[in-house]
Amino acid sequence: MSKLPLSRFKVVDLTRVRAGPTCVRQLADWGAQVIKVEAVEGDGGLGGSRHGPDFQNLQRNKRSMTLDLKQPEGLEILTRLVKEADVVVENYRPDVKYRLKVDYESLRKVNPRLVYGSISGFGQSGPYRDRPGFDQIAQGMGGLMSITGLPGQGPVRVGIPVADLTAGIFCAMGILVALLEREVSGEGQWVESSLLSAQIAMLDFQAARWLIGKEVPGQAGNNHPTSIPTGVFKTKDGHINIAAAGAEIYKRLCKALGAESLATDPDYATDKLRSKNRDRLNAAIEEITKTRNSAEWIELINGAGVPCGPIYKMDEVFADPQVRHLGIAQPVEHPTLGRLEVVGQAVTLSRTPSEMRLPTPERGQHTDEVLREIGYDEKTIAAFRSKGVI
Repeated sequence: MSKLPLSRFKVVDLTRVRAGPTCVRQLADWGAQVIKVEAVEGDGGLGGSRHGPDFQNLQRNKRSMTLDLKQPEGLEILTRLVKEADVVVENYRPDVKYRLKVDYESLRKVNPRLVYGSISGFGQSGPYRDRPGFDQIAQGMGGLMSITGLPGQGPVRVGIPVADLTAGIFCAMGILVALLEREVSGEGQWVESSLLSAQIAMLDFQAARWLIGKEVPGQAGNNHPTSIPTGVFKTKDGHINIAAAGAEIYKRLCKALGAESLATDPDYATDKLRSKNRDRLNAAIEEITKTRNSAEWIELINGAGVPCGPIYKMDEVFADPQVRHLGIAQPVEHPTLGRLEVVGQAVTLSRTPSEMRLPTPERGQHTDEVLREIGYDEKTIAAFRSKGVI
């Protein structure tokens, strides 16, 4: 058996698009035995081309089988899978799973130890329960677009599907907690996450500014809303980020810039004053940063103990020596596409790290293999195929 930490767990993956596959990817990368159940007719291109970068990055470390859950035999096959599974993950709209009879209450009758993960747009209950979910809708309803972008610019979408991704990661965390609890109780449970709840949770201190302080935060552009001066500054050959939060670090920055007068200027003497006079302070700092190249400032300012860094394009990100050292670009061998690099996990374990064992499978690549494992013979498998069940 694999030495990966989740290798003893079997997962049935009923998800598609992004939030659900992100959840299952968290489990698969740590060794869970994942069977990805796909529609016989395909998924209509949801998630992009199968051999495209997005799909290959999302669906690694899984086996794939096709199954028509609308046919009785398809539901029978799924039931057999569930009997032996530890986890089922789905991201149907809440009403769909009941129509297909693959809801938690139905499946827990087959396997009371089952941990059942659900991801939806807005939750499994409530007035928006049956609305279709989409990342950008959650970004808007969850407040993120109101605090992103330049002041007065109007709502701005973040450049990644942050609601999808975090809903998937939160759901995976909940599944792991439920598996740990099952070791005590012997029972499974229903784990729920939604794009809306995940997006609001990710607001963190911005949400707390309203909940506790009754302050409605607005757009701050590249300026940090509370730590000043923190933002983007022009250099002789580009731009850099500088983060000088707090009095001590601000003094260090002024010294590194050769602008001790900014440290003693009464207009910038406190955090509150630096916030009030932010634009004038930023302009004064930028007049100095424009006199040298980015690399020089990054070396000098970091050397003074002030956080400072480059602003990379994507190719530059993966060329950076520290990024290369972290090894977050992980290789995987695909039988058709050859050697690929996918985005690895952001957390490492000293003895049992995550592993890119399998490339994204072709649709239905392992259907016969999985059916044989759960007791179907070749004649029955052929009958399933002739009826379009698989």
